[in-house]
Amino acid sequence: MRWSTTRSYAPHRVACAACRQPGGVNPLGRAPVWPERPARSDMVPMAHDILPADPDLPLLHTRNYEVKSFLKDENTVLIRGAVMDRKPGGLYVPDDDEPLVMHHMIVDLTVAYPQMEIIDAAVVFEAHPHTTCTNIVDHYQKLIGLNIARGFTHRIRELFGGPRACTHTTALIQAMAPVAVQTIWSMQAVRAKVTGASFSESVTPEERKRSLAMNLNTCHVWAEDGPNMSLINAGEELPPPLQIVRRYRELGLDASGWSETMRPKG
Repeated sequence: MRWSTTRSYAPHRVACAACRQPGGVNPLGRAPVWPERPARSDMVPMAHDILPADPDLPLLHTRNYEVKSFLKDENTVLIRGAVMDRKPGGLYVPDDDEPLVMHHMIVDLTVAYPQMEIIDAAVVFEAHPHTTCTNIVDHYQKLIGLNIARGFTHRIRELFGGPRACTHTTALIQAMAPVAVQTIWSMQAVRAKVTGASFSESVTPEERKRSLAMNLNTCHVWAEDGPNMSLINAGEELPPPLQIVRRYRELGLDASGWSETMRPKG
């Protein structure tokens, strides 16, 4: 079974230049981490554009983030992210319609659950404006051993902020952390399908406690005196997300039993 959690959509090559050379290895000294770019039909399409239609104004710059999570095994997930900056054609090179890719950084984080610990990390610079940009790549091995929990963003700034690393790669890593957290719910859904337990039954007490701790006071909905915690403290189950309820209605189904539908069929 394969699934992914995706934020944004930006087609990109996912093999570093060194890896494409005969006998080449990536800058971290390992075998190639990423396969060659998949065919368009293999890429995950977005159901809709994230941004509204462009205004009738000259385009100056485009930045794309894309982050996906993939299930490696029962307790391990690969979080893969990329950031790309592009200048429109003709802006920097006169009479040239080809956009210029100024930055393209790719990060792989292998995360162990439920500890949320980074157990492996790989960084590749696909496009960069200066020859010395790649000098900092090995520094990102310090990601290994970090926990993606409260205080993670502060720790990332301490290790990789400002002149200590690459601002674009560091911004990407900060964008990847919420995907690691969102993946907890996806893993629970996968476990429910495999074990035959309902969605709520598939959550261990440790996971429930950890999930609540990570969500508590992160936004107004998850405030300690907010609506979600009020339901939880009363011993009630949270309702399904609005998107699931809406989709069930579109299919002519009742979402009230959604937790039970997460069990495997057969």
